[in-house]
Amino acid sequence: MTRVIHTGDTHIGYQQYNSPQRREDFLEAFRSVVEDAVADDVDAVVHAGDLFHDRRPGLVDLQGTVEILRTLADADIPFLAVVGNHESKRDAQWLDLFADLGLATRLGADPVVVDDVALYGLDFVPRSRRDDLEYAFEPVPDDAEHATLVTHGLFEPFAHADWDTEEVLEASTVDFDAVLLGDNHKPDTAEVLDTWVTYCGSTERASASEREDRGYNLVDFPDGEDGSVAISRRGLTDTREFVFVDVDLEAGEGVDRVQERVRQHDLEDAVVIVTVEGEGKPITPATVEEAAIDRGALVARVNDRRELPDEDEEVSVSFADPDAAVRERVRELGLSDAARSIDETVRDDDLVDSNVRETVERRVRDLLEDDESAFDPAPERAPEDEDVTTVADELAGDDADGDSSAAADAESVATNGGETEAANGGATATADDEPDAADAESAPAEEDSSEEPTDDPADADTASLGDFA
Repeated sequence: MTRVIHTGDTHIGYQQYNSPQRREDFLEAFRSVVEDAVADDVDAVVHAGDLFHDRRPGLVDLQGTVEILRTLADADIPFLAVVGNHESKRDAQWLDLFADLGLATRLGADPVVVDDVALYGLDFVPRSRRDDLEYAFEPVPDDAEHATLVTHGLFEPFAHADWDTEEVLEASTVDFDAVLLGDNHKPDTAEVLDTWVTYCGSTERASASEREDRGYNLVDFPDGEDGSVAISRRGLTDTREFVFVDVDLEAGEGVDRVQERVRQHDLEDAVVIVTVEGEGKPITPATVEEAAIDRGALVARVNDRRELPDEDEEVSVSFADPDAAVRERVRELGLSDAARSIDETVRDDDLVDSNVRETVERRVRDLLEDDESAFDPAPERAPEDEDVTTVADELAGDDADGDSSAAADAESVATNGGETEAANGGATATADDEPDAADAESAPAEEDSSEEPTDDPADADTASLGDFA
Protein backbone atom coordinates (compact mmCIF):
# COMPACT_ATOMS: atom_id res chain seq x y z
CA MET A 1 0.00 0.00 0.00
CA THR A 2 1.15 3.52 -0.84
CA ARG A 3 0.27 6.30 1.62
CA VAL A 4 0.62 10.01 0.87
CA ILE A 5 -0.24 13.13 2.82
CA HIS A 6 -2.45 15.47 0.82
CA THR A 7 -2.14 19.05 2.07
CA GLY A 8 -2.44 22.53 0.62
CA ASP A 9 -3.42 26.16 1.22
CA THR A 10 -0.70 26.65 3.80
CA HIS A 11 -0.48 30.37 2.91
CA ILE A 12 2.95 30.84 4.44
CA GLY A 13 3.71 34.53 4.92
CA TYR A 14 0.16 35.65 5.64
CA GLN A 15 0.31 38.27 8.40
CA GLN A 16 -3.30 37.92 9.42
CA TYR A 17 -4.72 40.80 11.49
CA ASN A 18 -1.34 42.50 10.96
CA SER A 19 0.00 40.20 13.68
CA PRO A 20 3.61 38.91 13.38
CA GLN A 21 2.62 35.97 15.59
CA ARG A 22 -0.10 34.97 13.16
CA ARG A 23 2.43 35.10 10.35
CA GLU A 24 4.60 32.63 12.28
CA ASP A 25 1.55 30.42 12.89
CA PHE A 26 1.10 29.71 9.17
CA LEU A 27 4.70 28.54 8.84
CA GLU A 28 4.48 26.43 11.99
CA ALA A 29 1.31 24.71 10.77
CA PHE A 30 3.20 23.59 7.66
CA ARG A 31 6.03 22.39 9.89
CA SER A 32 3.54 20.27 11.85
CA VAL A 33 2.36 18.55 8.67
CA VAL A 34 5.94 17.71 7.70
CA GLU A 35 6.77 16.44 11.17
CA ASP A 36 3.72 14.13 10.98
CA ALA A 37 4.90 12.92 7.58
CA VAL A 38 8.32 11.99 8.95
CA ALA A 39 6.86 10.37 12.08
CA ASP A 40 4.46 8.24 9.99
CA ASP A 41 7.07 7.51 7.31
CA VAL A 42 4.61 8.29 4.50
CA ASP A 43 5.64 7.72 0.90
CA ALA A 44 5.18 11.36 -0.20
CA VAL A 45 3.77 14.74 0.76
CA VAL A 46 1.52 16.14 -1.96
CA HIS A 47 0.78 19.87 -1.84
CA ALA A 48 -2.21 21.14 -3.84
CA GLY A 49 -1.17 24.78 -4.19
CA ASP A 50 -0.92 28.09 -2.32
CA LEU A 51 2.18 27.12 -0.39
CA PHE A 52 2.71 30.87 0.00
CA HIS A 53 0.12 33.56 0.57
CA ASP A 54 1.41 35.79 -2.21
CA ARG A 55 3.84 36.05 -5.09
CA ARG A 56 6.63 37.72 -3.15
CA PRO A 57 7.11 35.93 0.16
CA GLY A 58 9.52 37.50 2.62
CA LEU A 59 13.04 36.21 3.08
CA VAL A 60 12.26 34.86 6.55
CA ASP A 61 9.31 32.90 5.15
CA LEU A 62 11.46 31.50 2.33
CA GLN A 63 14.20 30.48 4.75
CA GLY A 64 11.69 28.79 7.03
CA THR A 65 10.13 26.93 4.12
CA VAL A 66 13.51 25.70 2.87
CA GLU A 67 14.36 24.48 6.37
CA ILE A 68 11.10 22.52 6.59
CA LEU A 69 11.49 21.02 3.11
CA ARG A 70 15.01 19.88 4.05
CA THR A 71 13.45 17.91 6.89
CA LEU A 72 11.46 15.97 4.30
CA ALA A 73 14.46 15.53 2.02
CA ASP A 74 16.59 14.19 4.89
CA ALA A 75 13.87 11.61 5.54
CA ASP A 76 13.77 10.64 1.82
CA ILE A 77 10.15 11.73 1.54
CA PRO A 78 9.43 13.51 -1.77
CA PHE A 79 7.54 16.81 -1.75
CA LEU A 80 5.31 16.98 -4.85
CA ALA A 81 3.35 20.14 -5.56
CA VAL A 82 1.47 22.38 -7.99
CA VAL A 83 1.25 26.18 -8.13
CA GLY A 84 -1.81 27.88 -6.64
CA ASN A 85 -3.43 31.19 -7.55
CA HIS A 86 -1.96 33.13 -4.64
CA GLU A 87 1.66 32.37 -5.44
CA SER A 88 1.50 32.15 -9.23
CA LYS A 89 4.05 34.29 -11.07
CA ARG A 90 4.32 35.09 -14.75
CA ASP A 91 7.65 33.36 -15.24
CA ALA A 92 9.50 30.95 -12.96
CA GLN A 93 7.76 29.86 -9.79
CA TRP A 94 9.14 29.52 -6.27
CA LEU A 95 8.42 25.83 -6.64
CA ASP A 96 10.93 25.73 -9.48
CA LEU A 97 13.59 27.15 -7.19
CA PHE A 98 12.89 24.48 -4.59
CA ALA A 99 13.11 21.88 -7.35
CA ASP A 100 16.53 23.25 -8.37
CA LEU A 101 17.62 22.84 -4.75
CA GLY A 102 16.50 19.22 -4.79
CA LEU A 103 13.77 19.89 -2.22
CA ALA A 104 10.61 19.59 -4.33
CA THR A 105 9.13 18.29 -7.57
CA ARG A 106 6.67 20.35 -9.58
CA LEU A 107 3.94 18.08 -10.90
CA GLY A 108 2.76 18.41 -14.49
CA ALA A 109 1.70 16.47 -17.56
CA ASP A 110 4.53 13.95 -17.14
CA PRO A 111 3.85 11.49 -14.33
CA VAL A 112 5.93 11.19 -11.19
CA VAL A 113 5.74 7.62 -9.92
CA VAL A 114 5.78 6.93 -6.18
CA ASP A 115 5.76 3.19 -5.57
CA ASP A 116 2.89 2.16 -7.87
CA VAL A 117 1.10 5.53 -8.02
CA ALA A 118 1.53 7.92 -10.96
CA LEU A 119 0.96 11.52 -9.89
CA TYR A 120 0.13 14.29 -12.38
CA GLY A 121 -0.28 18.01 -11.80
CA LEU A 122 -2.24 20.94 -13.16
CA ASP A 123 -1.36 24.41 -11.86
CA PHE A 124 -4.11 26.93 -11.21
CA VAL A 125 -5.63 28.24 -14.44
CA PRO A 126 -7.85 31.36 -14.50
CA ARG A 127 -11.33 30.95 -15.94
CA SER A 128 -10.54 33.04 -18.99
CA ARG A 129 -7.96 30.48 -20.14
CA ARG A 130 -9.72 27.22 -19.34
CA ASP A 131 -11.55 26.91 -22.64
CA ASP A 132 -8.19 26.32 -24.32
CA LEU A 133 -7.13 23.50 -21.98
CA GLU A 134 -6.83 20.09 -23.57
CA TYR A 135 -6.08 18.07 -20.41
CA ALA A 136 -3.47 16.11 -22.29
CA PHE A 137 -1.33 13.98 -19.96
CA GLU A 138 1.36 11.47 -20.77
CA PRO A 139 0.33 7.79 -20.51
CA VAL A 140 0.46 6.02 -17.18
CA PRO A 141 3.76 4.08 -16.89
CA ASP A 142 3.57 0.30 -16.96
CA ASP A 143 4.86 0.04 -13.40
CA ALA A 144 2.03 2.19 -11.99
CA GLU A 145 -1.28 0.73 -10.83
CA HIS A 146 -3.00 4.00 -9.93
CA ALA A 147 -3.15 7.53 -11.36
CA THR A 148 -3.86 10.71 -9.43
CA LEU A 149 -4.32 14.33 -10.50
CA VAL A 150 -3.26 17.17 -8.19
CA THR A 151 -4.65 20.60 -9.02
CA HIS A 152 -5.82 23.94 -7.60
CA GLY A 153 -9.18 25.61 -8.18
CA LEU A 154 -12.85 25.65 -7.21
CA PHE A 155 -14.29 22.43 -8.55
CA GLU A 156 -17.80 21.01 -8.64
CA PRO A 157 -19.67 19.69 -6.73
CA PHE A 158 -18.21 21.75 -3.88
CA ALA A 159 -19.11 25.24 -2.69
CA HIS A 160 -18.16 28.29 -4.81
CA ALA A 161 -17.36 26.04 -7.79
CA ASP A 162 -16.50 27.52 -11.18
CA TRP A 163 -14.75 24.51 -12.72
CA ASP A 164 -16.58 21.50 -14.19
CA THR A 165 -15.00 18.37 -12.68
CA GLU A 166 -16.85 16.02 -15.02
CA GLU A 167 -15.49 17.90 -18.03
CA VAL A 168 -11.96 17.59 -16.70
CA LEU A 169 -12.26 13.86 -16.08
CA GLU A 170 -13.93 13.15 -19.43
CA ALA A 171 -11.47 15.25 -21.42
CA SER A 172 -8.34 13.93 -19.69
CA THR A 173 -6.20 11.45 -21.58
CA VAL A 174 -5.64 9.54 -18.32
CA ASP A 175 -8.22 7.74 -16.17
CA PHE A 176 -7.65 9.05 -12.66
CA ASP A 177 -8.45 7.11 -9.50
CA ALA A 178 -8.41 10.29 -7.40
CA VAL A 179 -8.21 14.06 -7.78
CA LEU A 180 -6.46 15.87 -4.93
CA LEU A 181 -7.56 19.50 -4.76
CA GLY A 182 -6.51 22.79 -3.21
CA ASP A 183 -8.09 26.29 -3.06
CA ASN A 184 -11.23 25.59 -1.07
CA HIS A 185 -10.28 25.88 2.61
CA LYS A 186 -13.08 23.61 3.73
CA PRO A 187 -12.20 19.89 3.63
CA ASP A 188 -14.66 17.73 1.72
CA THR A 189 -14.81 14.61 -0.45
CA ALA A 190 -17.14 13.48 -3.21
CA GLU A 191 -17.27 10.85 -5.93
CA VAL A 192 -17.49 12.08 -9.52
CA LEU A 193 -17.65 9.63 -12.43
CA ASP A 194 -16.30 6.82 -10.20
CA THR A 195 -13.36 9.01 -9.17
CA TRP A 196 -12.70 10.28 -5.66
CA VAL A 197 -12.39 14.07 -5.61
CA THR A 198 -11.24 15.66 -2.37
CA TYR A 199 -10.22 18.93 -0.74
CA CYS A 200 -7.76 18.75 2.14
CA GLY A 201 -8.66 22.16 3.57
CA SER A 202 -6.20 24.75 4.86
CA THR A 203 -3.67 24.17 7.64
CA GLU A 204 -4.44 27.47 9.42
CA ARG A 205 -7.60 29.55 9.65
CA ALA A 206 -7.25 32.21 6.99
CA SER A 207 -10.60 33.77 7.89
CA ALA A 208 -13.01 33.91 10.80
CA SER A 209 -15.52 31.80 8.86
CA GLU A 210 -13.23 28.76 8.99
CA ARG A 211 -14.45 27.39 12.30
CA GLU A 212 -13.70 23.72 11.71
CA ASP A 213 -10.43 22.26 12.98
CA ARG A 214 -7.56 22.57 10.53
CA GLY A 215 -5.77 19.53 9.15
CA TYR A 216 -4.90 17.49 6.06
CA ASN A 217 -5.80 14.26 4.24
CA LEU A 218 -4.21 10.84 4.33
CA VAL A 219 -4.67 9.02 1.01
CA ASP A 220 -4.06 5.25 0.84
CA PHE A 221 -3.59 3.52 -2.51
CA PRO A 222 -3.99 -0.26 -2.24
CA ASP A 223 -1.62 -2.69 -3.91
CA GLY A 224 -2.93 -3.78 -7.29
CA GLU A 225 -5.65 -2.31 -9.49
CA ASP A 226 -8.69 -3.80 -7.78
CA GLY A 227 -8.58 -2.07 -4.41
CA SER A 228 -10.33 1.22 -3.70
CA VAL A 229 -8.52 4.43 -2.78
CA ALA A 230 -9.14 5.36 0.87
CA ILE A 231 -9.19 8.98 2.05
CA SER A 232 -9.13 9.93 5.73
CA ARG A 233 -8.79 13.19 7.63
CA ARG A 234 -6.28 14.10 10.32
CA GLY A 235 -6.53 17.25 12.41
CA LEU A 236 -3.70 19.53 13.47
CA THR A 237 -3.77 19.94 17.24
CA ASP A 238 -1.15 22.67 17.65
CA THR A 239 -2.66 25.47 15.58
CA ARG A 240 -3.57 28.79 17.20
CA GLU A 241 -6.81 28.58 19.15
CA PHE A 242 -9.71 30.61 17.83
CA VAL A 243 -12.40 31.49 20.37
CA PHE A 244 -15.76 32.19 18.72
CA VAL A 245 -18.19 34.11 20.93
CA ASP A 246 -21.66 34.41 19.42
CA VAL A 247 -23.96 36.84 21.23
CA ASP A 248 -27.66 37.27 20.44
CA LEU A 249 -28.70 40.42 22.30
CA GLU A 250 -32.24 40.75 23.59
CA ALA A 251 -34.00 44.11 23.61
CA GLY A 252 -32.40 46.36 26.20
CA GLU A 253 -29.15 44.36 26.40
CA GLY A 254 -25.86 45.95 25.39
CA VAL A 255 -22.12 45.90 25.88
CA ASP A 256 -22.38 44.50 29.43
CA ARG A 257 -23.99 41.35 28.08
CA VAL A 258 -21.32 41.01 25.40
CA GLN A 259 -18.55 41.44 27.97
CA GLU A 260 -20.18 38.83 30.19
CA ARG A 261 -20.22 36.28 27.35
CA VAL A 262 -16.58 37.01 26.50
CA ARG A 263 -15.51 36.51 30.13
CA GLN A 264 -16.90 32.98 30.05
CA HIS A 265 -13.98 31.88 27.82
CA ASP A 266 -10.27 31.32 28.33
CA LEU A 267 -8.71 33.85 25.96
CA GLU A 268 -5.01 33.37 26.66
CA ASP A 269 -3.02 33.69 23.39
CA ALA A 270 -6.19 33.09 21.37
CA VAL A 271 -7.72 34.86 18.41
CA VAL A 272 -11.12 36.01 19.66
CA ILE A 273 -13.97 36.54 17.22
CA VAL A 274 -17.11 38.08 18.75
CA THR A 275 -20.23 38.06 16.57
CA VAL A 276 -23.17 40.17 17.72
CA GLU A 277 -26.74 39.74 16.49
CA GLY A 278 -30.20 40.46 17.87
CA GLU A 279 -32.10 43.56 18.93
CA GLY A 280 -29.98 45.00 21.73
CA LYS A 281 -28.40 48.41 22.16
CA PRO A 282 -25.54 49.66 19.99
CA ILE A 283 -22.09 48.69 21.25
CA THR A 284 -18.60 50.04 20.71
CA PRO A 285 -16.48 47.20 19.24
CA ALA A 286 -13.22 48.75 20.47
CA THR A 287 -14.40 48.46 24.06
CA VAL A 288 -14.97 44.72 23.73
CA GLU A 289 -11.74 44.16 21.81
CA GLU A 290 -9.62 46.03 24.33
CA ALA A 291 -11.15 44.06 27.20
CA ALA A 292 -10.33 40.77 25.45
CA ILE A 293 -6.74 41.85 24.85
CA ASP A 294 -6.46 42.78 28.54
CA ARG A 295 -7.48 39.21 29.39
CA GLY A 296 -4.64 37.76 27.32
CA ALA A 297 -6.06 37.43 23.80
CA LEU A 298 -3.57 37.72 20.95
CA VAL A 299 -6.14 39.33 18.65
CA ALA A 300 -9.76 40.33 19.18
CA ARG A 301 -12.32 41.32 16.56
CA VAL A 302 -16.00 42.21 16.90
CA ASN A 303 -18.47 41.65 14.07
CA ASP A 304 -21.72 43.47 14.75
CA ARG A 305 -24.10 42.13 12.12
CA ARG A 306 -27.04 44.23 13.17
CA GLU A 307 -28.36 47.18 11.22
CA LEU A 308 -28.99 49.65 13.99
CA PRO A 309 -30.61 53.09 13.49
CA ASP A 310 -28.84 56.21 14.66
CA GLU A 311 -30.64 57.09 17.86
CA ASP A 312 -29.13 60.56 18.17
CA GLU A 313 -30.51 62.07 15.03
CA GLU A 314 -32.74 61.19 12.16
CA VAL A 315 -31.30 61.91 8.76
CA SER A 316 -33.31 61.40 5.63
CA VAL A 317 -31.50 61.19 2.32
CA SER A 318 -33.19 60.50 -0.99
CA PHE A 319 -31.93 60.02 -4.53
CA ALA A 320 -33.89 60.23 -7.71
CA ASP A 321 -31.89 57.30 -9.08
CA PRO A 322 -28.64 56.43 -7.23
CA ASP A 323 -27.70 53.73 -9.74
CA ALA A 324 -27.94 56.18 -12.59
CA ALA A 325 -25.78 58.63 -10.65
CA VAL A 326 -23.08 55.98 -10.22
CA ARG A 327 -23.17 55.03 -13.88
CA GLU A 328 -22.92 58.65 -14.98
CA ARG A 329 -20.01 59.36 -12.64
CA VAL A 330 -18.11 56.26 -13.78
CA ARG A 331 -18.62 57.25 -17.40
CA GLU A 332 -17.02 60.58 -16.62
CA LEU A 333 -14.07 58.86 -14.96
CA GLY A 334 -13.30 56.70 -17.98
CA LEU A 335 -12.20 53.78 -15.83
CA SER A 336 -10.17 50.99 -17.37
CA ASP A 337 -11.00 47.35 -16.73
CA ALA A 338 -8.20 47.30 -14.15
CA ALA A 339 -9.69 50.28 -12.34
CA ARG A 340 -13.07 48.60 -12.38
CA SER A 341 -11.52 45.60 -10.66
CA ILE A 342 -10.16 47.91 -7.97
CA ASP A 343 -13.55 49.61 -7.67
CA GLU A 344 -15.22 46.28 -7.01
CA THR A 345 -12.76 45.64 -4.19
CA VAL A 346 -13.29 49.06 -2.61
CA ARG A 347 -17.06 48.68 -2.74
CA ASP A 348 -17.11 45.10 -1.45
CA ASP A 349 -19.27 45.12 1.69
CA ASP A 350 -17.75 41.80 2.79
CA LEU A 351 -14.23 43.24 2.92
CA VAL A 352 -13.56 44.85 6.28
CA ASP A 353 -12.11 48.36 6.28
CA SER A 354 -8.85 47.28 7.89
CA ASN A 355 -8.09 45.01 4.92
CA VAL A 356 -9.04 47.35 2.07
CA ARG A 357 -5.69 49.10 1.82
CA GLU A 358 -3.63 45.90 1.77
CA THR A 359 -5.94 44.23 -0.76
CA VAL A 360 -6.02 47.26 -3.09
CA GLU A 361 -2.24 47.74 -2.98
CA ARG A 362 -1.77 44.05 -3.78
CA ARG A 363 -4.05 44.26 -6.80
CA VAL A 364 -2.54 47.46 -8.13
CA ARG A 365 1.01 46.09 -7.95
CA ASP A 366 0.08 42.88 -9.71
CA LEU A 367 -1.96 44.60 -12.40
CA LEU A 368 0.96 46.87 -13.21
CA GLU A 369 3.39 43.97 -13.21
CA ASP A 370 1.28 42.11 -15.75
CA ASP A 371 0.55 45.16 -17.91
CA GLU A 372 2.07 48.60 -17.49
CA SER A 373 -0.86 50.11 -19.38
CA ALA A 374 -3.47 48.42 -17.20
CA PHE A 375 -4.71 51.74 -15.83
CA ASP A 376 -4.84 53.62 -19.11
CA PRO A 377 -8.23 55.37 -19.41
CA ALA A 378 -10.95 53.51 -21.23
CA PRO A 379 -12.04 54.85 -24.64
CA GLU A 380 -14.44 57.77 -24.46
CA ARG A 381 -18.03 56.73 -25.03
CA ALA A 382 -21.15 58.83 -25.02
CA PRO A 383 -24.08 57.75 -22.84
CA GLU A 384 -26.19 57.29 -25.96
CA ASP A 385 -23.78 54.71 -27.43
CA GLU A 386 -26.14 51.78 -26.97
CA ASP A 387 -24.01 49.42 -29.02
CA VAL A 388 -21.22 49.50 -26.45
CA THR A 389 -21.29 48.19 -22.89
CA THR A 390 -19.36 50.61 -20.73
CA VAL A 391 -17.71 49.99 -17.40
CA ALA A 392 -20.51 52.00 -15.83
CA ASP A 393 -23.13 49.69 -17.31
CA GLU A 394 -21.22 46.63 -16.10
CA LEU A 395 -21.08 48.10 -12.62
CA ALA A 396 -24.83 48.57 -12.67
CA GLY A 397 -25.34 44.97 -13.72
CA ASP A 398 -22.80 43.49 -11.33
CA ASP A 399 -23.76 45.40 -8.19
CA ALA A 400 -26.97 47.36 -8.33
CA ASP A 401 -26.78 47.96 -4.60
CA GLY A 402 -23.23 49.35 -4.65
CA ASP A 403 -22.19 52.45 -2.74
CA SER A 404 -22.68 55.54 -4.90
CA SER A 405 -19.36 56.95 -3.76
CA ALA A 406 -17.32 53.90 -4.72
CA ALA A 407 -16.55 54.99 -8.26
CA ALA A 408 -14.64 57.98 -6.96
CA ASP A 409 -12.69 55.66 -4.63
CA ALA A 410 -11.77 53.46 -7.56
CA GLU A 411 -10.66 56.51 -9.55
CA SER A 412 -8.32 57.48 -6.72
CA VAL A 413 -6.83 54.00 -6.58
CA ALA A 414 -6.37 53.80 -10.33
CA THR A 415 -4.85 57.27 -10.56
CA ASN A 416 -2.30 56.52 -7.87
CA GLY A 417 -1.63 52.90 -8.89
CA GLY A 418 1.80 53.64 -10.32
CA GLU A 419 2.89 55.52 -7.22
CA THR A 420 1.76 52.65 -5.03
CA GLU A 421 3.82 50.23 -7.08
CA ALA A 422 6.94 52.36 -6.87
CA ALA A 423 6.57 53.12 -3.21
CA ASN A 424 5.94 49.60 -2.03
CA GLY A 425 8.03 47.64 -4.47
CA GLY A 426 6.43 44.25 -3.86
CA ALA A 427 3.23 42.46 -4.70
CA THR A 428 1.15 39.69 -3.30
CA ALA A 429 -1.75 38.05 -5.08
CA THR A 430 -2.58 39.35 -8.52
CA ALA A 431 -5.75 40.64 -10.07
CA ASP A 432 -5.55 37.58 -12.25
CA ASP A 433 -6.28 35.44 -9.23
CA GLU A 434 -9.54 33.69 -8.63
CA PRO A 435 -11.14 33.91 -5.17
CA ASP A 436 -10.40 31.21 -2.65
CA ALA A 437 -13.17 29.25 -1.17
CA ALA A 438 -11.98 30.53 2.08
CA ASP A 439 -12.58 33.98 0.77
CA ALA A 440 -16.03 33.22 -0.35
CA GLU A 441 -16.88 31.54 2.93
CA SER A 442 -15.57 34.47 4.93
CA ALA A 443 -18.11 36.82 3.46
CA PRO A 444 -20.15 37.14 6.66
CA ALA A 445 -17.04 37.38 8.77
CA GLU A 446 -14.78 40.32 9.44
CA GLU A 447 -11.89 38.79 7.60
CA ASP A 448 -10.74 39.34 4.06
CA SER A 449 -10.31 36.25 1.98
CA SER A 450 -7.93 36.91 -0.82
CA GLU A 451 -9.51 38.50 -3.78
CA GLU A 452 -12.65 38.71 -5.78
CA PRO A 453 -12.80 36.51 -8.86
CA THR A 454 -11.03 37.82 -11.93
CA ASP A 455 -9.99 36.23 -15.16
CA ASP A 456 -6.18 36.36 -15.08
CA PRO A 457 -3.51 33.93 -14.06
CA ALA A 458 -2.52 34.55 -10.48
CA ASP A 459 -5.02 35.35 -7.82
CA ALA A 460 -7.08 34.21 -5.01
CA ASP A 461 -9.64 34.35 2.47
CA THR A 462 -12.75 32.03 3.24
CA ALA A 463 -14.05 32.31 1.18
CA SER A 464 -10.18 29.49 -1.20
CA LEU A 465 -10.65 30.27 -2.77
CA GLY A 466 -9.57 33.81 -2.48
CA ASP A 467 -8.67 36.72 0.07
CA PHE A 468 -8.22 36.58 3.77
CA ALA A 469 -9.16 38.79 6.55
